[in-house]
Amino acid sequence: MTRTFFVGGNWKCNSTVKSITELCASWKESTDNGAKYSGKPVEIVIAPPSIYAQTAKDALPANFQVSLQDCYSSTGAFTGEIAADMIVDMGIPWVITGHSERRTIFKETDEVVATKTAYAISKGLSVIACIGELLEEREAGKTLEVNERQLSAIAATVTDWSKVVIAYEPVWAIGTGKVATPEQAQEVHAALRAWLSTNVNPEVAESTRIIYGGSVKPANANELAGQADIDGFLVGGASLKPDFISVIDSYAV
Repeated sequence: MTRTFFVGGNWKCNSTVKSITELCASWKESTDNGAKYSGKPVEIVIAPPSIYAQTAKDALPANFQVSLQDCYSSTGAFTGEIAADMIVDMGIPWVITGHSERRTIFKETDEVVATKTAYAISKGLSVIACIGELLEEREAGKTLEVNERQLSAIAATVTDWSKVVIAYEPVWAIGTGKVATPEQAQEVHAALRAWLSTNVNPEVAESTRIIYGGSVKPANANELAGQADIDGFLVGGASLKPDFISVIDSYAV
């Protein structure tokens, strides 16, 4: 089975109307003047701050989709939250759940992430579900234990795997300039696919996209993209720059 390459851009708590307009204009110019986007397909999803979602939706190239960076698992008296229902109502097809910054800064547990993921899927959203280990967990030899625990919580709630992209993001490599070597990333991706095969079923393991996130940039994207079980990227800071197009183009390697 061929898995469509997936490139996500997470803008986190960055951007202005002006910067979004200028960035998207540069991407449109690139796509009009030689960005590859031919042959093998690629799916591109950008996650702006929620207040700028419509701005981004209006400004992005036509083949880019929009995601929100998080959602809540209910409507009601939850000041400041944005429910999955509302994301659907705005015509946005994707949401990120379980990003390491939600897990570490906002103390979201595996169970909270799983609940959000299940609720988002139940409302019709597709989900970029993030997992990943801390530096001390990697150094303690717990990389697979941590990632399999986080994935297990999510898997226990998923009813439609066609709606899920798994993002492996080692926390020690996010925004640090460090990056897992292609071999390190491939090892974890292969282990996660094997876990899905054993604990869900082989068909889900083969069809589910597992993408890498952690200081991905044009200089390392092609080598990472060439690994058998790396199906794309979730990119932070580099997705705020015009040359993010080069990361997208890595799908063609």
